[in-house]
Amino acid sequence: MKTQKQKRATTQKTSRSLDAVVGADTYAMWVRMLQELVPHGRTHRLSVVLAGMLQYAASIAAADRKDEGDASSLASSLIQATEVGDPSEVEELLHDAVVHLFKDAKVPFERTSARGTKYSIADEAYGEFIHWYDMPWE
Repeated sequence: MKTQKQKRATTQKTSRSLDAVVGADTYAMWVRMLQELVPHGRTHRLSVVLAGMLQYAASIAAADRKDEGDASSLASSLIQATEVGDPSEVEELLHDAVVHLFKDAKVPFERTSARGTKYSIADEAYGEFIHWYDMPWE
């Protein structure tokens, strides 16, 4: 049985939405983009789109910095995510907001290959997010 404090923490964590960072208009456009692109899109392309959304949100969060004192805020998590080097760390920081985005778009981010292997647009996006500025050809 969860205590009141645990329930509040869970509620707070699951209610974080990117629209609070990027604004309602941008968020609504992202939802429409996912609705249009995800059903027939290729994961390796969609993951870059999602990573770009997260990078944009992180840049807005860094520019605003109004939630700097609140370590549990999504803006703070976005800023922290730009400073980590492992996709699993990005997932820990941002996955609840990504789930929220895909739920709002009413499209799944989890997929199954023809061979039955499960994979995720979100997981791929976290890798793209941390390598956003990498230029391997240099």
